[in-house]
Amino acid sequence: MAGINVFAVLVSTVVAFVVSSTWYAVFGARRAALLAGGEVSEVDLTRPAPGKMLVELVRTTVLALVFAVFVAQFAVGGVGGALVLALVSWVAFPGVLLSGSVLWDGVPWRLAVIHGGDWLLKLLALALIIGAWR
Repeated sequence: MAGINVFAVLVSTVVAFVVSSTWYAVFGARRAALLAGGEVSEVDLTRPAPGKMLVELVRTTVLALVFAVFVAQFAVGGVGGALVLALVSWVAFPGVLLSGSVLWDGVPWRLAVIHGGDWLLKLLALALIIGAWR
């Protein structure tokens, strides 16, 4: 994998995981309420199981690696280019998927916005780190 800084991928994975965890710590109660139809008191807001956290860390690693491949393959230069790639990726992938879930599956738009914000912050964190260490 020429042009990929493995250290940047690993560091950006950890940072994106922490950013995402913080995001859901802030918006977790609202997310839970939306999932429960408005009743926060009926939802378990405890910390996720270690197995789920591990799976999320693997998912974030895959995202960081794919983003690094995109940066390398598209010869993105520096942080500015990586940020543009992150924004375009955010609109094209989670934006399209989340809006489709609202349109076709009846997912509450506020829930999609919570998830969309998480995706935006994750991609921006990846872009800053991978773009800086390119």
